[in-house]
Amino acid sequence: MRFTNATLPDGSRCDIEVEGGRISALLPASAKAGEGDTVDLTGTIVLPPLVDGHIHLDKTLLGLPWVPNQSTGNTVSDRIEAERRVRAARTVPEFDTGSNLVRQVVASGTLHMRTHVDIDNQLGLRNLHEVLKIREHFRDLVTIEIVAFPQSGILRSPGTQELLDEAIAEGADLVGGLDPVGIDGDLDAHLGAVFAIAQRRGAGVDIHLHDGGEAGLSQILEIARRTEATGLQGKVAVSHAFALGSVSTDSVTRAADTLARAGVAIMSHGPGGATIPPLKLLREHGVEVFGGSDNIRDAWSPFGNGDMLERAMLIGYRANFRHDEELALAFDMVTAAGARVLGLADYGLKVGGPADFVTVEATTLAEAVASRKRRSLVVKSGRIVARNGVLV
Repeated sequence: MRFTNATLPDGSRCDIEVEGGRISALLPASAKAGEGDTVDLTGTIVLPPLVDGHIHLDKTLLGLPWVPNQSTGNTVSDRIEAERRVRAARTVPEFDTGSNLVRQVVASGTLHMRTHVDIDNQLGLRNLHEVLKIREHFRDLVTIEIVAFPQSGILRSPGTQELLDEAIAEGADLVGGLDPVGIDGDLDAHLGAVFAIAQRRGAGVDIHLHDGGEAGLSQILEIARRTEATGLQGKVAVSHAFALGSVSTDSVTRAADTLARAGVAIMSHGPGGATIPPLKLLREHGVEVFGGSDNIRDAWSPFGNGDMLERAMLIGYRANFRHDEELALAFDMVTAAGARVLGLADYGLKVGGPADFVTVEATTLAEAVASRKRRSLVVKSGRIVARNGVLV
C-alpha cells in the first residue's frame, strides 16, 4: 500500500510505502493518487502518533450522565475525598468508561499512553484489573503502560504499600507516588516504600508532586538523589512538579542540572490553575520534559478530551510559546519525548518503523499545534483506523 504526497513535519514531501504493517520506503512524492492501492494525503501534514504520558483511564466518567464536581475545597486532600464519594456511588464498570476514553483518544491520533490507576485500601486492585482488561481489549490499537498509583497516599491508607507491590506483580509497569510530604507527611517513609518496590520488582517510578515552593523542590531533589542511589536513571518521572515553576530561577537551574544528571523526567499537562515548570529552561539543561492530558471528565475536573495535539497547544499557551521552534518543543512533548520516557524504541516516521501516523489538515507543524485542526486519518500498522475523528 502507498500513501502518496505526504508532507512530513520538516516540510519535505514523499510517498510512504507500506508493507507488512511497516514503512518499507519513503519515496519521492508522486502523482499516483487514486491509482491502485493508494491513499492521497495532499493537503495534510503527516505526524508520528501522539503519545499521552499521563492519563487516568480508570477515573474518567466519559459516557455517563453529567456528574458535578463534588469537592468542597481546593486542596488535593479535598479532591481525594470527593472522588472517593463519587467512585463509591458508581454502578458502571471502569472498563466501560475507560474504553470510551480509549476510543476517543485513538480517534484523535494517540496510539501510546501511560495511565495511572488508583490503588488504595478502599479499591484494592479492582481498578487495576479493569484497566488490564482495557489494555488487552485494545492491544491492536494502542499501547498502554500502567502506573500503580496510591491516590489516597501510602501511609495514610494502611495496606496500600503491599497492594502496590502486588499490583506490579499482576501487570502494572511502574510504581506511583503522591506528595510524600503534602499527603503522607513523611518524605523518607513514602519514597522509601516506592523505591523499595521499584528495586525489588525492576519497575519504573512516576510520582505525582503537587507541593509547591521550596518544600516541593526539596522533594524533587530527594527523588533525584534516590534515583541515582538505586540505579534507576532514565526510569523515573515526576508528574506536574509545580514547585519548579514557583521557585527562583537560580534554584530551578540548579535543580535542572540535578534532574538531568539523575535522568529524572518531568511531565506537564499545561495546568490551568497552577504554576507550570519552565519547560525551555529544563530542556536546555538536558531534562526530558513530556506531556500528558491528566484528568478527563472525572471527579477531579470536568474538562479534557484526550486530544494530545490540543494539549500541546495548551502547554504552549501556558508556557507563552509564540515562535515556531517553541511550538515544535510543545509538539515534541506529546510525541518523541513521550515515546522516549515510555521506552518506545520502535517509534517515528522512518523506514523500517511501524506504519503508524496521523494526518492533520494543516500545512506546517506549528500550524497543526496552534490550530489543532481535524485529524483526517489515523493509521495503525498501515491500516486506517479512524477518519475525521471517528474510529472505523
